[in-house]
Amino acid sequence: MKKIDIAKESCSECGGKLEKRYISQEFEREGVVVKLSGIMALVCINCEDIYFQPGGADKVAEAANSLFKLAIIEDQHKHQLSARICKA
Repeated sequence: MKKIDIAKESCSECGGKLEKRYISQEFEREGVVVKLSGIMALVCINCEDIYFQPGGADKVAEAANSLFKLAIIEDQHKHQLSARICKA
């Protein structure tokens, strides 16, 4: 299977150049907010649309869902739950 390098593509919204950035995203469900930071993504320098490598968005959703499970099912939260992605 050939891996697609979306960094060489342009923004599908405005045609702008994409640059690699580490971003943060917040998600809210049932009054609980979870925040993921340190996520590598490609961001349009013009309109700031966010792109992930193939499969990346699914992994971000999986991580957010895991935090929601921890916060809601296990009642392990106060206000906001966050995770930071770091390379060892």
